[in-house]
Amino acid sequence: MTAKHDLKPIAGGGLLDRRLFLKKGLTFSAVVLSADVLAQGEHYRPDSSKIAGKPFSNYGLPSQYERETIRWTMGNSMADGNGVSWTPLQDLEGTITPNGLHFERHHNGVPEIDPQQHQLLIHGLVDKSLLFEVEDLLRYPMTSLLCFIECGGNSNAAWRSKPIQTKLGYFHGMASCSEWTGVPLRLLLDEAKLKGRAKWLVAEGADASLMNVSLPLEKALDDCIIALYQNGERIRPENGYPLRLIAPGWEGVVNVKWLRRLHITNRPVMARNETSKYTELMPSGKARQFTFVMEAKSLITHPSFGHKLDKQGFYQISGLAWSGHGKIKKVEVSADGGKTWATADLQEPVLSKCFTRFRIPWQWTGEKVILKSRAIDETGYVQPEREELVKQRGTHGYFHYNAIVSWEIDRDGSITHVYA
Repeated sequence: MTAKHDLKPIAGGGLLDRRLFLKKGLTFSAVVLSADVLAQGEHYRPDSSKIAGKPFSNYGLPSQYERETIRWTMGNSMADGNGVSWTPLQDLEGTITPNGLHFERHHNGVPEIDPQQHQLLIHGLVDKSLLFEVEDLLRYPMTSLLCFIECGGNSNAAWRSKPIQTKLGYFHGMASCSEWTGVPLRLLLDEAKLKGRAKWLVAEGADASLMNVSLPLEKALDDCIIALYQNGERIRPENGYPLRLIAPGWEGVVNVKWLRRLHITNRPVMARNETSKYTELMPSGKARQFTFVMEAKSLITHPSFGHKLDKQGFYQISGLAWSGHGKIKKVEVSADGGKTWATADLQEPVLSKCFTRFRIPWQWTGEKVILKSRAIDETGYVQPEREELVKQRGTHGYFHYNAIVSWEIDRDGSITHVYA
C-alpha cells in the first residue's frame, strides 16, 4: 500500500484509525498504468462486449461464478427432515441475508402448504375465537421491520474443550437478518379481546412435528408480527410460507414457522422445546429456562477461517454484531489477542435487534497475530470472553453461546480458530 498519510497504529497488532477510510489520497492495491498501457486499454474490447447478452428471465439467479456461496446443510437421524442449514456469513457483506441463504432449522422437514387451504386460529382466553384465511391477513394493515433471527443453538460447538476448525458460517451461521413484513400481532389479539387471566401465548406450526412453544403476552403485544413477506417477496417455504411468527431479538425457536394456531393461556405449555431443549444446566445444578433474549454478540467475518492473507499490507477487518436487547452501541476490535482494543466504524443505519456491520482498517506486517471483536449494546452489556462465559455457565450447556471469537493469523497468512 502507498499513501500520503502517516499510518500510525491506534492499538496493538497494526489496527488503524477507523476514520482512515475517509481520508483522500489513499491507494490500496490498484496498479498505476503507464500512458501506453492506458491508451491500449481505451481501445480494448472485452469478449463480453462482442456478442449480445442473455435474454430476460422471470426470476433472477446468482452468477454462475458465485455457485460456492450456498447454505451448507446437515441432517440427523432423529426424523426425516430434521436438521439445519447454515448461512455462509463469511461470504456475505452488508447486513441483509438473501432469502435463498437464510439459515434453516427444521424438526420434520419443510411442509408443502397451499395458502388457499391454510388458516390461523386464535383461541383460548379470549372473548372471541378467530379464524383467519391467508387472504384475510393480506388485507390487514402491515408493518415492516429489520431484525435478526438466531437459533438458540447457534455457535454451540464452542462449548467443546477444543476449538472447531471450519468456516465461520458453518459454525456461527444459524443467524440471519431480513426485512420482515406482516401484521402486528397486537392488532389480532386486540380483535380477539384477551381475558384478564391471559398471560401466555402458545404458538404452533403446521409442520409434521407440530412445533409449539410458549411466549409471554408482554412480548406478543410489544413488537411481534405475523410475517407474510421476507425481503419484499412472499416468505419461502423453508422459512415458513405462507406465514410465520417473528419475535424480534428472541431465540429462533419462538419464531414459529408455518404458523397455524395461537392458543392464549395463563401459563406456558411446557413443551419439549422449553423443557428438555432450550434449557441449560448451570454449575450450581439448577437450569436456566425461558432465556428468550439473544445476548450481544459479534463476529469478525473477514478475515476468518478459510480465508488466507496473500501478502503483507493494508486490509479491512469486517464483521457483524447484534443484540436482542436493542441497538449495538459500539464494537471494539483487537489484533493482539485482547491486550489493546480499537473502536470500529459502524455502518449506518444502526437498528435495534438487527445485524450491524462493523469495519476497521488494519495493517498486517506478517507477524503472528490474534484478531477478536467484542460488542457492547445500548444497555451497557459487554460481550464476554470465552473463559468468563464458561465460568458463569459451565460447560454442560448447549444454547445461547455468545462469547468472543478469536482468529489466529499465522506468518504464512493462514487462519485458525483459537481460544484466546
